[in-house]
Amino acid sequence: MTTPASPPPGVYHSRSRVTRNRLALAAAGLALVLLGYLIGRLQGGSDTPAAAAVAAPPSVASSPSEPAAPSAEPSPSPSTPAPGGVDAYAVIQAETAAGQQGTQFQETEDEGGGQNIGWISNGDWLRFDDVEFGAEPATKVAVRLASDVDGGGGRIELRLDSPGNAPVGAVPVEDTGGWQEWQSRSADIEPTTGRHTVFLTFARGDAAEFVNLNYFAFAH
Repeated sequence: MTTPASPPPGVYHSRSRVTRNRLALAAAGLALVLLGYLIGRLQGGSDTPAAAAVAAPPSVASSPSEPAAPSAEPSPSPSTPAPGGVDAYAVIQAETAAGQQGTQFQETEDEGGGQNIGWISNGDWLRFDDVEFGAEPATKVAVRLASDVDGGGGRIELRLDSPGNAPVGAVPVEDTGGWQEWQSRSADIEPTTGRHTVFLTFARGDAAEFVNLNYFAFAH
């Protein structure tokens, strides 16, 4: 009986190489599938296609709330100041004064929160730099104030460029019922244009504290 001849060693080597190549290709394919799955998970993909298709509604950005302008008649109207200036027709917060004499800050209970200027008495003042009135004259001012004085208060005077200049207008101060009972008061002023340093000076016949101030604005 004739024993079949064994294949030459090269045949075994060729078959073994083919088998290894097929296994390597299968492993590489599986690795690519797993890599794609992992990338999808890292990028926030969902296992459930329907869940992934539901998008959150876009959020609408809201503007930060701003305190209301003083309720003067007429109400302060929008204006575009020159670059670097303070818009005379927008609300000017008292606590943003560039300089002061005799006053102090305190937390306010007025609408909008923040701070007001208090402990104001005769001879005190606030300074506001680079207030831009534009070419159309301002003729009114409105202030947001509170007072707790009996028998009359005093006045808030408006002066331009120097606290020693004559006032262009004044707002009378009367009792509002409490130091945090806020009211808006307005008064006429001399027609004012251009850019100025605005001084608010406070006048009263004695040394008593007589008014708190939150904010003010001018109007045409």
